[in-house]
Amino acid sequence: MSKRASSRHRCRVTEGRTAGELAERLGGRLVGDPATGFDHFDSLEAAGEGALSFATSPRYGEALKGSGASVVLLSEALLAFRSSGTAIVVDNPHAAFALAVQWFLGDADPKGGIHPSAVVAEEAQVHPEASIGPQCVIGAGTWIGAGAIIGPGCVIGRQVCIGEQSELVARVTVLDDVRIGRRCVIQPGAVIGSEGFGLARDGGRWLRVPQLGTVLIGDDVDIGANTTVDRGAIEDTVIADGAKLDNLIQIAHNVEIGEHSAIAGCAGLAGSSKVGRHCSLAGGVGLAGHLQLADNVHVTGMSMVTRSITQPGIYSAGTPLDTNRNWHRNAVRFKQLDQMARRLARLERGDDHDNQSG
Repeated sequence: MSKRASSRHRCRVTEGRTAGELAERLGGRLVGDPATGFDHFDSLEAAGEGALSFATSPRYGEALKGSGASVVLLSEALLAFRSSGTAIVVDNPHAAFALAVQWFLGDADPKGGIHPSAVVAEEAQVHPEASIGPQCVIGAGTWIGAGAIIGPGCVIGRQVCIGEQSELVARVTVLDDVRIGRRCVIQPGAVIGSEGFGLARDGGRWLRVPQLGTVLIGDDVDIGANTTVDRGAIEDTVIADGAKLDNLIQIAHNVEIGEHSAIAGCAGLAGSSKVGRHCSLAGGVGLAGHLQLADNVHVTGMSMVTRSITQPGIYSAGTPLDTNRNWHRNAVRFKQLDQMARRLARLERGDDHDNQSG
């Protein structure tokens, strides 16, 4: 089977639409035949007839020229590369592609209803247009809004609130009293509202401190697979509107994440740390507890943040990868830095010169 043919089956197939419909929905400028149809999505290189694709920068120029996609989303600057076929000119092709996919997938949303195998407490309030999947458990006093989708195997505690059109994909655990806003998407295996790492020292042993707060999640928040968000110790853990969390992130108790901030996989935020608005933390970043990041702070991968950052900008930490031999040499020199600095200070003061003269 050819690359194009096999790729066709890897893509989600949808009911066919036209380029004219999509251009109108996106507010883009149509170049070509508005009746051009498409029924699936693919990359520029693999796309064939009936595919919708997109191009974001000139480095995709050659792929754009040779692409077999029926419709391509692109910017004005890339239009010259599209020698044939239909194009839709937009300011941000990647964002436009995301909106196009969301539009198509939205048509496939399940209709409201509760699966016969689900266990729903009598005191729970589930909107008739919400969907409760197989093997779900919904606790007493929980409220689930219109259009919400609770996927297979999810466990929802007591007095939880899940807003309209939010989706818990599968096997998501939401503990008591958590509040989740509208249009949120929580991926499989995520745990929201588990107890934070609260311990009190009692002589030679640790006592668990019950966590009395909860988790408040705003609208349009995404939370990745197997990410954990701990409930607050006394006050609440807060994830504001539009925040995006990747897979395998640890959010400790009383953390606050500002609006439209994004955190990549394997990051860890210690208790009571606060991240401002429009921040980004790359993969593996660690935040020590009780510190604050200002708005528009961006931390590069594997950096350890041990102090508050009060000014916007890009910050980095850590030792770059090197050959093992060079790394060992530099590690030895690192241990000598204090001695070398003291030696340099004495030389600048002329102490060593005076001693040698004497």
